[in-house]
Amino acid sequence: MSIQSFANQFVCDLAAYEPGKPVEETARELGLRPEEIVKLASNENPLGPSPKAKESMRAAIEQGHLYPDGGGWELRGAIAAKHGVEMQNVVLGNGSNELIELLCHCFLNEKTSLVAAEHAFVVYRLMAKLFGAEYKEVPDPGFIHDLDAMADAITADTRLVFIANPNNPTGTMVDGDMIGRFLDRIPDHVITVFDEAYHEFLKDPPDTISHIRNGKNVCVMRTFSKAQGLASLRIGYGIAPVAIADLLNRARQPFNANAIAQAGALASLEDSEHVARTVENNDAGLAFLQGGFAQRGLSYVDSKANFVLVEVGDGDAVFAGMLARGVIVRAMRGYKLPEWVRISVGTKAENERCLEVLDEVLKA
Repeated sequence: MSIQSFANQFVCDLAAYEPGKPVEETARELGLRPEEIVKLASNENPLGPSPKAKESMRAAIEQGHLYPDGGGWELRGAIAAKHGVEMQNVVLGNGSNELIELLCHCFLNEKTSLVAAEHAFVVYRLMAKLFGAEYKEVPDPGFIHDLDAMADAITADTRLVFIANPNNPTGTMVDGDMIGRFLDRIPDHVITVFDEAYHEFLKDPPDTISHIRNGKNVCVMRTFSKAQGLASLRIGYGIAPVAIADLLNRARQPFNANAIAQAGALASLEDSEHVARTVENNDAGLAFLQGGFAQRGLSYVDSKANFVLVEVGDGDAVFAGMLARGVIVRAMRGYKLPEWVRISVGTKAENERCLEVLDEVLKA
């Protein structure tokens, strides 16, 4: 008998998450140098980490033989101070992805359900299946979360509702008024999770953390992977009512946030200039890419994040054609969007190269 016959069937039935193709692997396959590859697939910060974060991380390496602060005292305190909450409201994660898993550990099982939008981050579906819960997928007309329909989908067995804002992969968002009306309808047995990985790119972001102060069962997730450029460090955080944060801290692994990541994140919190440069680059890049798509007659979704979803006809073919020319984008078949690709904003030169290669592939 296969060893899989002894494993949990719901794990065997899972389709593993496929990350963006690495630069090094692509360079080896194409016989190119890594610096010749343009990666616009994973919504990373093309400017890299904050200079202050680099300096702090180099210093932290000197203590690499010691275990990190398992409670993340200094970083959690700084996050709490920044957002006007108590340190007991803050939970650190190995990226915000771990917080998704911790929430599911705490609240999902085979008798419960999770509600999310149709074109939401695919990890929500994977985690629901991993914990045996029902995954309730709600249509999102125009690629925007339909909060009324999501509220209607909640039943007595619902425990978690995920709202990515802005949403990945669509780049769309819902505003504060819509969120307020939605939360007024949510029963006490449901936790609303706001996944705000792209929060820093918003001009007028909704204040979701205020709902925690007002006693709502809300968890807000943020990350240092995007605007702060620390994706390889895997460091994120959640802000939630103390009762929920306590459960998440019980479920997490000891030392889940390593010391170098904590040092980089702490320095990044204090480097508003780097985030401002990142947002400025992103604003210019979004305008360039979306303007280029419009000039080419390509449909796209107006994005509030650091990527654009664009309709190209055959997403898999365009992905493969651009990859062969050294530009990595993301095909969207896994999101039930086979005619689309998602393109991250890069530097000015990377964005220009992307459109050049896209032209070549579409002509071919």
